[in-house]
Amino acid sequence: MQALSASFLGNTLQQWLIALGVGLATIAVVLTVMRVLVPRIARLARRTRTDWDDLLVAALTNTKWFFAAALGLMTGALTLSLSARADRYVLGMTVVAVLVQAGVWASTALRTWLEGYQRRQFETDRGAATTVAAIGFGVQLLIWSAVLLLSLDNLGVNVSALIAGLGIGGVAIALALQNILGDLFASLAIVLDRPFVLGDFLIMDSYLGSVEHIGLKTTRLRSLSGEQLVFSNADLLSSRIRNYGRMRERRVVFTVGVTYQTPKRKLAEIPGLLRQAVLAQEKTRFDRAHFAGFGDFSLNFETVYYVLSADYNVYMDIQQAINLALVEAFEQRGIEFAYPTQMLYLARAESGGGQEAEPMLQPS
Repeated sequence: MQALSASFLGNTLQQWLIALGVGLATIAVVLTVMRVLVPRIARLARRTRTDWDDLLVAALTNTKWFFAAALGLMTGALTLSLSARADRYVLGMTVVAVLVQAGVWASTALRTWLEGYQRRQFETDRGAATTVAAIGFGVQLLIWSAVLLLSLDNLGVNVSALIAGLGIGGVAIALALQNILGDLFASLAIVLDRPFVLGDFLIMDSYLGSVEHIGLKTTRLRSLSGEQLVFSNADLLSSRIRNYGRMRERRVVFTVGVTYQTPKRKLAEIPGLLRQAVLAQEKTRFDRAHFAGFGDFSLNFETVYYVLSADYNVYMDIQQAINLALVEAFEQRGIEFAYPTQMLYLARAESGGGQEAEPMLQPS
């Protein structure tokens, strides 16, 4: 009993043991409540249509151990007679832990909401999904800035002087990080102006791929061959971008050549055959078909039509069907497709001393 009566830092050993027991009990209660309460709230949330209870569950699930430890430290300290300085330290650490935990809760809830919103909006409005991601980063930055400033203020730091000092130092940092800041502002321009959004297919010079991620410094594309292409935002905006994701329809121009031996009557039929082959396909809009000109070895017909879809596979399927229809139509009418040829003239000696040129057609 005398050992329990021994004094240490103004409190007996018995008081220290009681404080330790109270602190550990508080930690156990907090952890138990979280372990029991959160699953029950989650089961209730799954039965409702609102998203707010889902955000609450996500936030509470991300409760950190230091939050329970801070509460245990605070309740244990209440049973002790501590100096004013020690009380300030305990209160300060508790408040900082609570602020950080509040920041974690708010950040988790915001991230959960953003992920759900992006999933819902991606199919209908990919631009909105991209914009909300950037807005989410800004809100996250505000949350943790507020947590930092409140924590420093609670610890006795002169926040006003700190902000003024950061303003002066920020100028020097901005000069040293011009490229990074350029990419950062370029990312804001991408989000606000929306030259492209997630899922768009882009071509820049010899690079092409679909937009997979728009970050603060880089934008990442997934190429057709599977590798990831990474571009800095500033370089990307300074490039000439062809955005096939905004394509609503595709204009197609193709040329067909027939031999010079084709009779005029059959030549007059060919534009109609081309028109018929195009109109027979779904998702097409015919524009024109004409006898366009005389080639080196063929009479050329030019056809223009529109594919009412941006899908490249749809375009190729339609063009294949048109080609097969033309092959069948030309075979039925005895029209021959042209191929590279040359006309050679051979001189043949006559008995009277003259010469006669004999033409010979050969493939070139």
